[in-house]
Amino acid sequence: MQTVDILAFGAHPDDVELGCSGSISLSISQGKSVAIIDLTKGELGTRGTATSRKEEAQKAAAILKVKQRENMGFRDGFFQNDEAHQLKLIAKIRAYRPQIVLCNAKHDRHIDHAKANLLVNDSCFLSGLEKIETRDNEGNIQQPWRPKVILEYIQWMDLEPDIVVDISDHLQTKMDAVKAYETQFFDPESKEAETPISSKNFIDSVKYRARNFGRLIGTDAGEGFTSRNLLSTSNLFDLVR
Repeated sequence: MQTVDILAFGAHPDDVELGCSGSISLSISQGKSVAIIDLTKGELGTRGTATSRKEEAQKAAAILKVKQRENMGFRDGFFQNDEAHQLKLIAKIRAYRPQIVLCNAKHDRHIDHAKANLLVNDSCFLSGLEKIETRDNEGNIQQPWRPKVILEYIQWMDLEPDIVVDISDHLQTKMDAVKAYETQFFDPESKEAETPISSKNFIDSVKYRARNFGRLIGTDAGEGFTSRNLLSTSNLFDLVR
């Protein structure tokens, strides 16, 4: 396990791709390192299986050029924001030592998304407390670490973003990564039950949401994020594209 600049969390395999894979692709193109942690295997999903989701997640990671991706194996639909789950995430945060964390939306259709949001936000805070002891895979005591920025990507609900990232040159990579989840999204040949995310309208909406965020900032495509903390800069010209 290597330290990274950005650590992206998703409640399920495909959450990261839908919410922030354009920003991940952009960051990697800029020389930044990124790891993805899926909290569950998505085993309660109507379509596909935990095994197929694992294969699709690996394919998506390759498309994004993400070299580190792992799965916490938490119970889909039933994981909690409690001490046991927090300690496991604290150990990961301290191992990867990211500057930026990306996580699920603060409010969404799927109950796991908001739970994951709180779990990740709380774990990032607790990870900075010296008196909480965690150990790495070799049994060594880990040092405290708190990410500088936590950004919450937007998923099903139309939330108002606090910041929009220009992903104009990476929209196609985002769509390719999303479509790696062949069991989950629109497939006219599929015999499996229809779900809210299996329609053509949904997969089209991923692109037109990105186009709309781009419209709002005067570019071709964007990804929106909310933040529980004030975003700041020490250089006004960092805000100039």
